Amino acid sequence: MFMQVAGTLVQQNQTIIKEFILLGFKHLQNIKIILLLVFFTIYIMTIAGNVLIVLLVTTDQHLHTPMYFFLGNLSCLETFYSSAILPRMLASFSNGDRSISINGCFIQHYFFAYLAAVECYLLSAMSYDRYVAICKPLHYVSVMNGKLCLHLAAGSWVTGFIASTITIILMSRLVFCGPNEIDHFFCDTYPIMQLSYLFCGDTHAFKLFLYILSSIFTFPPSILTLTSYAFIILTILRMSSSRGKRKAFSTCSSHLLVVTIFYGTLMSIYAIPNTIKVSGLHKVLSVIYTILTPMLNPVIYTLRNKEVKNAFQRFISVFFLKIYRKIRYANI
Repeated sequence: MFMQVAGTLVQQNQTIIKEFILLGFKHLQNIKIILLLVFFTIYIMTIAGNVLIVLLVTTDQHLHTPMYFFLGNLSCLETFYSSAILPRMLASFSNGDRSISINGCFIQHYFFAYLAAVECYLLSAMSYDRYVAICKPLHYVSVMNGKLCLHLAAGSWVTGFIASTITIILMSRLVFCGPNEIDHFFCDTYPIMQLSYLFCGDTHAFKLFLYILSSIFTFPPSILTLTSYAFIILTILRMSSSRGKRKAFSTCSSHLLVVTIFYGTLMSIYAIPNTIKVSGLHKVLSVIYTILTPMLNPVIYTLRNKEVKNAFQRFISVFFLKIYRKIRYANI
């Protein structure tokens, strides 16, 4: 009888909660205008940088190689990744409305989880590409053919879709019957689960299944990435020529830096104790891998890569040449 009454109360309370409140940076509301300008600038730079790389990779024949094919996919992903989080945050800073519907929260989480999973696999594919280029240079052309590259890229997007779909189906079964405030700036997995666990029941089984699912989908690409770079480092160390070492390292240094930033912050978030995850440290680390990393990726690949810089110069030259011709023909 008591369980029936309790279940009825939960259902009644659950129908009352129609939205969540994303507290975000609640302690920094006195400088929200500054935060709005900073994050808006970051968003514009992220979109511009990644769209530029996609344009360069698709239009410049010199960049039609496996390495830049994956880079184009990564830049496309980073564009969507930032758009899943930053516009909602910017709107909150602008109008002060921090509410988000439950469906809207789950949709945001779905795209965040989807793109994060795809990035793990794309970084893994790029690591394998660098492994073949450095450790098996004579077989590079035959191994990294167009068919394999297409399969690796498509597999990354499909696998991410499957992982995020299963996750969101499980999360949709959570019950929310208490306070609706999420101490985060976007709908992340842990804060949503905490809101259900603290006030509505035990979610240990759900957490365990989610961790198992995450391990199944993220453990293989991370191991492949680590293994690829272990062999790359060993191969570089065995080279007798210092010039050959520098050249080999330069071909993978940009990607290694991106991998380090992505996995470093991601592992820090999920390795720290639960008592700290609800504090400001969790938000700072989340800002790094959800907002700063997508902005830094095109900068890293542009500044540390001569081929990309040369492609950019050719793109600018062709662009202004077309404008000059249009102006000239218009005056004739």
